[in-house]
Amino acid sequence: MNNSNLLKRSNVYIILLCITIAVLVSTLAFVTHQAENMDSSPVSTDETDATAPAIPKEPIIPEAKIPISTAGLVSKGSDETVAEQVILPALNESDSFLRDSLTNISSDSSFIRWITKDDLFRRAASYFDGLSRGVILSKIFPLNTPEGEFTVHKTGNELLLNAGNYERYNKTIGVILGLDMELIAEIFHTTRPLLEAAFAEMGYSSRQMDGIILQSIEQILSTPIIARPIALSQESVLYQFADPDLENLSPIQKQLLRTGPENTQKLQQQALELRDALLNP
Repeated sequence: MNNSNLLKRSNVYIILLCITIAVLVSTLAFVTHQAENMDSSPVSTDETDATAPAIPKEPIIPEAKIPISTAGLVSKGSDETVAEQVILPALNESDSFLRDSLTNISSDSSFIRWITKDDLFRRAASYFDGLSRGVILSKIFPLNTPEGEFTVHKTGNELLLNAGNYERYNKTIGVILGLDMELIAEIFHTTRPLLEAAFAEMGYSSRQMDGIILQSIEQILSTPIIARPIALSQESVLYQFADPDLENLSPIQKQLLRTGPENTQKLQQQALELRDALLNP
């Protein structure tokens, strides 16, 4: 692979990765900001002892090490290999470089709209940071609003989420499922310096960046698969999951539940392939 091709492919890694988890990424980078009356905020925790005020805990920043890929090594002699040189743009100049190459990955109109913002690497780093804690930062990457209206039905006294709601996410998920996870992992290693620079501006080390990325993927993989009809409760005009265990999931996990068991399993398979490709270069 020549340098020109590597440059083109390297530009798009972070956006694809982000979409797949959040997806996928995003999650990426996948989850939409819903225009429906269902509360996506986490419920409050159990009451604490009134005599002992709660002390906020500092968030634990995960650390990990994603192995360095040897795919970029080329033979220089009989017993010598060197890393193939790839010249990346400066972080402040990476946006136009990225957008000029996007059609090499996807020309889908939804995909193109997802990356219309400036400071894409910095936005991606912030998105990962939130996603690793289960938080959806929809203003950073505005994804598709679900199609149609959110609907529920009653069975006796039980309020249930309509299975027809799951189809509202098919368009976004279809874009994500078309992404090659092995290619994304390959591009990650090429663009790593730009991503590290964006994380460094937030005060994170290289190992913390790796930990945040892997924990973001884990948020998707640890989401439960609920095949039965999901019961809801209604507080004012907002809907919540009636099962406290479901309502206490992170916002990204609750959003995945709203896409339905089949869509969640498909996204989990994408996330698993991405994690395996990152950890086994």
